[in-house]
Amino acid sequence: MGRHDLERLSKEELIELVLRLQRPEKTSRTSSKPPSTDRKERREQAKPGGAKPGHEGHSRALSPDPDEVVAHRPGQCPCCGGTLAADLPAEIVSVCEQIELPAVTPFVTRHQRLAVHCPSCGTRVVAPVPREACGTPFGPRLHAVAVYLKTFQALSYERLQAALGDLFGLTLSQGGLMNLLRRAQGQFRVGREAAVSALRRAAVVASDETGVRIEGSNAYHWVFRSDEAVVHHAAPTRAAAVVHAMMDGHRPAVWLSDRYTAQQGGHGARHQTCLARLARRRLRGRGQRRSGAAAPAVVARVRVQPGRARHRLGGLDALGQAPGTGAAAVGDPVRPEPLRPEPRSASQDRQGP
Repeated sequence: MGRHDLERLSKEELIELVLRLQRPEKTSRTSSKPPSTDRKERREQAKPGGAKPGHEGHSRALSPDPDEVVAHRPGQCPCCGGTLAADLPAEIVSVCEQIELPAVTPFVTRHQRLAVHCPSCGTRVVAPVPREACGTPFGPRLHAVAVYLKTFQALSYERLQAALGDLFGLTLSQGGLMNLLRRAQGQFRVGREAAVSALRRAAVVASDETGVRIEGSNAYHWVFRSDEAVVHHAAPTRAAAVVHAMMDGHRPAVWLSDRYTAQQGGHGARHQTCLARLARRRLRGRGQRRSGAAAPAVVARVRVQPGRARHRLGGLDALGQAPGTGAAAVGDPVRPEPLRPEPRSASQDRQGP
């Protein structure tokens, strides 16, 4: 747009154009856009990708114990056409490996109870019920695969049903899969109790929660983390009662969380707000001031720069210190500093709304 085009614009159009130019660029930090859409800074000065000169290359290591070795020998000399006997001494020129998965098919074992007549007295004797017939028809490996795909790979029941059918040729209903997972819960009870016990002894505990759907109803996925354990807990509520029930009266030296009300109930002797949330709020506050939008009465200004997070938290940056050492490394809880409203000029005061 040139000078002539700008002179033809009205006053309202010029104001709208100036305000539009003052708005900050939308990035993954100031909006909901994914980080992959961010424009790379100084792209023309960026170093080229790929391996740098002098970099030692890496390749897949050969298997120390291959299941099968196939030797490929030449059978005829290309120079004279003579036959090369199989007992001639040979040397290895190159080696390559092909890795393949074995064909996986369900292994079905049918147990038959037999009855026979005693030749002495003629009594009909029936074999006792085998142990395999008293429980589920599915074996422990199938339970392990289903638990792995459902929990670690986060497959839905529909996709889990399809994966077992496509990969292994198994036909299971979604209700059967649910019962299978419920049977597997008992194997994790001891480990969960140990994790909860470690959590209730920790000096530093971090917590967060998010909404999930469980069997068609709204629920919440809570996470509690210490230096020794991570506990996942599903609850129908987002209230502080979930924290009270999980901690069972234990108050760690430091409680790390966001500013959600249920997390601010004095669960620890001291509280540390998540620095990532504080940094995002700082960036949002800057974006509002640049765009000329009316600032709220109180806007949190973060005293901690993102690059200084490690210095501020000391040994607590990864919650990896031993109990008792992390709490001493934490400074005073980060407190929001209210922004003072910018002074208005006399001309602004005379203007109407």
